[in-house]
This record gives sequence, structure tokens and C-alpha cells, in this order.
Amino acid sequence: MKICNICHKISATDQDHLDCIQKRSIESQDEDFKNNIPEKLNLSNNTQDLGVEVKAILEHLSKTKDDKDNL
Repeated sequence: MKICNICHKISATDQDHLDCIQKRSIESQDEDFKNNIPEKLNLSNNTQDLGVEVKAILEHLSKTKDDKDNL
């Protein structure tokens, strides 16, 4: 038995829990996606062309998980 490095709970195997590993992978992919939103939409060149609503949505999507936890 060992302690899972991700959730810090006891693991019956000598490895991290599979669901913890998958959750970390999904969070990593989500973070990469959020960081690439401006590049995909080419926002650095034409921010004036976007409507106020679209800007608000993009700002909301690009917030980090920590920002949401502080609310």
C-alpha cells in the first residue's frame, strides 16, 4: 500500500489511483485549451472587432481555477 501522490489518500496498489491520474490529465488538457483560446481566435490582432458579450465570455473562460476558488 502507498499514498496516492495526487489525492494523498491510501492506494491499495503501489501506484496512484487511475481516476486521479485521469482527472489530472483532463485538468491539464482543459488548462491548455484555455491558454490557447486567444491564439486560436487570433485575438491579439483584432480585439476591437469582438462584441462586449464575446469579450466577457472569453475572459470568463480564460480565468484560472484558482480565481474561481477565491469567489
